[in-house]
This record gives sequence, C-alpha cells and structure tokens, in this order.
Amino acid sequence: MSVLYTQFSLNYTACVEPLLVLTVDDEEGMRSAVNRSLQKFQTSVKGIADKITITLTEAATAEDAKEIIERESPHIVLLDQKLPGMSGIELMEILSHYENPPLIIMITAYATIETAIQATKRGAYDFLPKPFTPDELRSTLRKAVEHVVVTIQARQLETERRQVRFQFLSVLAHELKSPLNAVQGYIDVLEDQGAALAEEDRRTVFRRCALRLKYMRKMIDDLLDLTRIESGQKKRQLQSIDLVEPAKLAIENAGSDALARGITIELDSPAELPFYGDNEEISIIFNNLVSNAVKYNKDNGSVHVKIADEKTIIRIEVTDTGIGMTNEEASTLFSDFVRIKNEKTRLIPGSGLGLSIVKKIAGLYEGDATVESVPDEGSTFTVTLSKRED
Repeated sequence: MSVLYTQFSLNYTACVEPLLVLTVDDEEGMRSAVNRSLQKFQTSVKGIADKITITLTEAATAEDAKEIIERESPHIVLLDQKLPGMSGIELMEILSHYENPPLIIMITAYATIETAIQATKRGAYDFLPKPFTPDELRSTLRKAVEHVVVTIQARQLETERRQVRFQFLSVLAHELKSPLNAVQGYIDVLEDQGAALAEEDRRTVFRRCALRLKYMRKMIDDLLDLTRIESGQKKRQLQSIDLVEPAKLAIENAGSDALARGITIELDSPAELPFYGDNEEISIIFNNLVSNAVKYNKDNGSVHVKIADEKTIIRIEVTDTGIGMTNEEASTLFSDFVRIKNEKTRLIPGSGLGLSIVKKIAGLYEGDATVESVPDEGSTFTVTLSKRED
C-alpha cells in the first residue's frame, strides 16, 4: 500500500533567530555607546509570538564592514558617512548591487540634505543624525527590525509559492499523462489491428478510451472548481435553497454506475430542508461524496445518505459498505491530490481533488469535513455546515 498525495499549503515558520546588527563607525566611543544602548534590545513584531532579539558586531572602516557583510550577512547596518578610506555612501553603492543587501541606517554628524538624498538613492532605510539618544536609537531600530522580519517573511513565502507551483504542475502533469498514454495506446491498437479485431474487442477499446477521457474531464472540472474557490474569484450565488434537491440529483447522477454493480443508494432526510447557501457549492459536496461512495464500494453494496438539521448546523453523512481505509490513509485524505493507492484502488480513477474541494467548501460555511473508516467494512464521510443566523 502507498499513499499518493501532495499537500499544497504555505507552512511559514516565523524568523525568531536573533538578527545581526553591524555598527560601522571610526569612533570607538560611538561603537561602545551603541552596544551599551542595544545590549538588552528586544522587540515584538505582529504575527510572531516570540520576541525578536539581536546580536551585535562592529567595524571601524567601510573596508572591514564590507568583509563582515560578505562573511556574516548582517541584517541591519548602522553606517557612519564619514569614515577613513571608503565613505559610507561609497559602501552603500557597492552593497546596492548585492542580491540581498542589509538594511542600512545612516548615522552621521554631517546630516545635510544632500547626504540624505544620496543615501536614500542608494537604498538607505532611515537616517539618524548625531548626536542621538539611546531611546532614539532603539526606536529607529525597532522600525528597522520589523521591516527586516517582514522582508524575510515575504522572501520565504515567495520561495514556498514557487515550490508549490512546481509541485502542483508536476503532480498535474503526472495525473494527466497517465490517461493520455492509455488513450494513445488504445488508438495505436486500433490503427495497427483495427481490421483484425472482433467487434466486441473494438467495443472494449472504445469503452476504455471513454473511461480515461471521462477521468480527465473530471480532473479538469475539479481543477476549475479548486481554482475558483481558492482564488476567491468565483461569484457566490447565496440564496435560500432546498438541501434535499442537490442530494437527490447527486444520487440520480450516480445511479447508472450503482445499478451496474448492484449497489443500492438510500436517502434519509426530511421532505424539504431550507438552507441559505450556493446551490453549485452544495451540489459539488453531494456529487463528490455520493460518487466516491459508489466508486469505492463493493459490488452489491449499499450507500446511505443522511441529512440532519441540528439547530445551528446541518450534518451530511454518507456511509458506504466499501473497501474502507486505515487511520493513516484517512488522515491525508482531504489534502490536494490525495489518492489512496493500493491493490484495491489501483484501477479506480480519480483526480485526488474532490474531497479537498469538499473540505474547502465546508470551510466557507464555517463547517468541516471528516471521515471514519474501517478497512474492508466501509467509510462514513461527514460534512457539517453552519446555518446562517437570521
């Protein structure tokens, strides 16, 4: 048994490691004063539980600072403009060509408008004229730390997004390639041996092609549903609907497949059950749950669909007498592109997106989707939907 799945989520771990702050000033007294003022510095950043702390290092010249920056990659540099040898502005010019340069705060007694303009053009974040008080220094640094942390978050998020896009496209290509290869294979058989094939064999080839194409269409439909839901671009048509109607329609849609395998489907619900929601979203829930209950059932099995009004929520339960699954398999089932792959399911087509979509839709109604299952006995899928308070 193996489980094929990919969970597309952005799991960001906030940066709580101390940030490195480099002070560049040719006056030893100034460097010491900065170190004393920032020795116990810590600050809070919105969205991060832990306090952000710093470690300190220093340099007396721009040349030494450049080496430290290249070796240790400090996050923030407190940079004096007037330095022996290379000036602060000249160092900034060099740093502006680095891929991820440190955030620069200019500290200088020569705070002219021209210097400020030059520093800003070269990417200085802030400008702190000498003399400054410890409180002024700490206040400026707090703003700089918040900016650095947000920048780190943005970089990590963009990296994860690129990874997710690559992973998503890789899985999608794999899932679409398999049925395409199968259809191509059947076409090759017809092209090479079509005239020699018996009528029943030709019909079998056509049926298998149709089955693969049906699977591909289902995957494309699921992808469109997933994209519309996650992008927030789908315009929801919220209105009063009868929950029993989409349930009946889902049972009707699954009827031919159920009949062919001797599977019975029973609906246990009130005659009508008003609900304020989007009819298309509710239909997606029922269609996925009922079709899966048939698809993963045993021949001559049964499916029980129950809809119950429980005051503040609607509870939808779909129980089957199918092949079931282990707790480990069930724990991954509602993630994107999850398909349980074993000897019992290897010939059952599926996009691996349906249940993920069901859970996302349930979330739109402040609800949830869960499963309880026993191998070789069956599964019960439960979806809860919160009712709108009038």
